[in-house]
Amino acid sequence: MSDSAPPATAAGPYATELHIDTVDTFDETAETAETAEIAEAAATPEPTAAPAWEKRFRAPRVSLPDWAEHAPDRSVFLSNASGTYEIYAWDRITGEQRQVTDRANGTTMASIDPTGTWIWWFADTDGDEFGVWMRQPFEGGADEEAAPGLAPSYPAGLAIGADGLAVIARSTDEEGSTVHVVRPGTEPATIYRHRESAGVSALSEDDTLVIIEHSEHGDTMHPSLRAVRLDGSTVAELHDGEPGRAPESGLSCTGFAPVFGDPRVLVSHQRRGRWEPMIWNPLTGEQHEIDLGLPGDVGVDWYPDASALLVEHDHHARSELYRYDLADGTLVRLDTPPGTVLGATARPDGTVEYLWSSGERPSELRSTGGGTVLVPPGDRAPGSVSVEDAWVDGPGGPVHALVSRPTGGSGPYPTVFEIHGGPTAHDGDHFAPGVAVWIDHGFAVVRVNYRGSTGYGKDWTDALRERVGLIELEDIAAVRAWAVESGLADPNRLVLSGGSWGGYLTLLGLGVQPDDWSLGLAAVPVADYVAAYEDEMEALKAMDRTLVGGTPDEVPERYAASSPITYVDRVRVPVFISAGLNDPRCPIRQIENYVARLAELGAAHEVYRYEAGHGSAVVEERIRQVRKELDFVARHLGLPKTAAGV
Repeated sequence: MSDSAPPATAAGPYATELHIDTVDTFDETAETAETAEIAEAAATPEPTAAPAWEKRFRAPRVSLPDWAEHAPDRSVFLSNASGTYEIYAWDRITGEQRQVTDRANGTTMASIDPTGTWIWWFADTDGDEFGVWMRQPFEGGADEEAAPGLAPSYPAGLAIGADGLAVIARSTDEEGSTVHVVRPGTEPATIYRHRESAGVSALSEDDTLVIIEHSEHGDTMHPSLRAVRLDGSTVAELHDGEPGRAPESGLSCTGFAPVFGDPRVLVSHQRRGRWEPMIWNPLTGEQHEIDLGLPGDVGVDWYPDASALLVEHDHHARSELYRYDLADGTLVRLDTPPGTVLGATARPDGTVEYLWSSGERPSELRSTGGGTVLVPPGDRAPGSVSVEDAWVDGPGGPVHALVSRPTGGSGPYPTVFEIHGGPTAHDGDHFAPGVAVWIDHGFAVVRVNYRGSTGYGKDWTDALRERVGLIELEDIAAVRAWAVESGLADPNRLVLSGGSWGGYLTLLGLGVQPDDWSLGLAAVPVADYVAAYEDEMEALKAMDRTLVGGTPDEVPERYAASSPITYVDRVRVPVFISAGLNDPRCPIRQIENYVARLAELGAAHEVYRYEAGHGSAVVEERIRQVRKELDFVARHLGLPKTAAGV
């Protein structure tokens, strides 16, 4: 199953990982000089007799707050405190918090302008991700359309400047990618247009330069950067390869230096086979690569005075934070516990706020200044078990898997292989309510960071191209064999499960490896790859062309080889599918095609359709989906009688 929160920005185009994925409640006993609580009235009442797994989903969560650059005491964050994921405003001086949005299927994308005057939020329809930007005064008031001259679209980036200026990137099936400069009282000016995928990454502090991240060369996995003026004229290009050809490595922009008149841009590159930082001056062309000597991928952001970089080091499914001083080149590790940092930001006083969790401990929004920062109401989510590491020899090299065992008893256990989405994402040592469900019910859970996953170097991520789906299944098969041979997993009770790209790999695996699995659970999957390509949002089409090597018309044999519907007649075990009727990433028609074939073949299956998009922002809807999956497994496979905490 997918344990995602509602869809928003994801690690990969088919990812269900979002702004607040795996975020849980906080330790209310921690002391801090700057602690706030969401109003108790916003909390959703919870049945006292609810099982532990339901309490984990209902427990209020918050995202890492986004704060106004020139009014740092004004913040916005995402929370499910009302029972639906919505946007909240937080005044750190008064402590006041209020719910900004209130929509039936939730709201998951928001930003705050540099002055803290306006909160921008994206209004789609029931999770279809197609809509317009709205804005509301920070203190509250009526919503208004932020860019009334722009028609509805899929969002592709937003950069807000001073005095109402904004740069908005959009994507539509008809126009491809467009970028617009919006000023109050004037019609939006189009400064960029291209059929391939592109978006806005940053706006300079003096509102004169814009960074566009684009894939005009046709490779969305390795984008290039272009600096332009507000009239659209090009200032500089940053492209890691021959002009006009797909590059060998990707580039990503974090942002301009947060100092007026400073044109430096913080960029991540893959020139040495992993993500590392550099500073680029588009006015002079100067590039300064920074070798931190860390073995894993590195993400970076500016400290507010641009004197240092906040470094997030991700290695082997765990992460840590550092401060890198630009003047003397010193790298100092910040004190964070073992686990995963889900997001971090440096504050003007030099402290760092970060969202952290581990497999056994619900997440906490902490500060390097001490204690927790933002405390939701109600009880803390029940904890779970710690995560173990397994390294398994695979056909493409060692495969890293994360193993969670139920407490009490001994193997072999009935085992769920929970496959992550993305595909350019990875599972880590963080708290996951969807994993804990199965632990409570006596199952072991195995999560595989297959080829295509991030965090293990560029070659590992890039390896999935052209043999899409099949290469990931090879790694999953290797870990499956290890799990059985080691005595962890009962070979007669093996569940293949996943959401989004993980749902795709589930359906593909049930057909390609029909003897390996006892049952399948696929949430919002790709099921018929050709029909999915025809109906999906434009950005997903660009990603599929990159992954598969062309369109279905250009390389039909590759789409056929990678499509679950090709192998549907080989499916021998029961399969449960859940699907959003408004999903633009894994559209409903292609799922219905697959389901129709299952019905024609007389295969055991059930389908649950819900009125939302690529996941649901409503907590009770998420719980309803999990209940249906548990019931399906109980009827077809059985639940261990020794299950605890259910």
